[in-house]
Amino acid sequence: MKLLFIIDPIESLKAYKDTTVAMMRAAQARAHVVHVCGTDSLRFEAGAVRARAARIALTDDDEDWYRADEAQDGVLTGFDAVLMRKDPPFDLEYVTSTWLLSMAVREGACVFNRPAAVRDANEKIGILEFPDLIAPTMVAREPERLQAFIDQQHDVILKRLDSMGGESIFRVRSGDPNRNAILEVMAQGGARSVMAQRYIPEIAAGDKRILLIDGAVVPYSLARIAKPGETRANLAAGGRGVAQPLSKRDREIAEAVGPLLAARGLLLVGLDVIGDFLTEVNVTSPTCFREIQDQTGHDVSGQFIAALVSKVKAAA
Repeated sequence: MKLLFIIDPIESLKAYKDTTVAMMRAAQARAHVVHVCGTDSLRFEAGAVRARAARIALTDDDEDWYRADEAQDGVLTGFDAVLMRKDPPFDLEYVTSTWLLSMAVREGACVFNRPAAVRDANEKIGILEFPDLIAPTMVAREPERLQAFIDQQHDVILKRLDSMGGESIFRVRSGDPNRNAILEVMAQGGARSVMAQRYIPEIAAGDKRILLIDGAVVPYSLARIAKPGETRANLAAGGRGVAQPLSKRDREIAEAVGPLLAARGLLLVGLDVIGDFLTEVNVTSPTCFREIQDQTGHDVSGQFIAALVSKVKAAA
């Protein structure tokens, strides 16, 4: 197959840990042809969605991991599959990319994850669809409502809805002398919506990333464990990743949401689970392939490429 990966600037990818690089290597190892482009080259022109994409050859050297041909202009329908792997922020330019990709789907392109499903699934708010699986949660703009939630729950995590990698996440206790200032920064006087969740003490054992590939659960999670003195366990915030088999509760959560999300066109989903609770549903650019592969030997990338090929064949 001829594959197009839409990525962040290629020089910014860290091959030793990057999930997209792991995907591309697995694709090449199975004789698929890999092309890359950035969202900046996506456009509608001459009656079709187009991009300037370069074919790349991948090596096993994490320091010198690719060779790129000169970029060529073409239509997205010229690829067997298009994979949107641009990281958030989920800003207007990201949304514009999904609009263009939706147009490409109408033209006949196979795009994963399905652009309309990505637009509909905010990674924070997405959990609200599964109330039986989540800790007490509120989404609101009014500071007084958020204050009341903190008073009720006593220990709360506050999150912005458009952040990633542990950015703009605060733990606030009811007696915290900084709570008013934190809420002022987060809600901006009621101008921005904030998610508030009851603090889950089991975060000490890790914030687990569980991967779903076409609704099927990968048998290992990556528990991201916060460094001492830090509330956030995200790897981008200095957390340590430990791969481990799924618990019974992990499987219950994954199997409850997996088929529904797959039916919407979400080929790859990263669930975040703390203790017994679902905390996020990541659909834009889920990660952790390399860490799980390196620590367990389970070929997550191969599982993903096999599922991708199956979906493309089914659509043909």
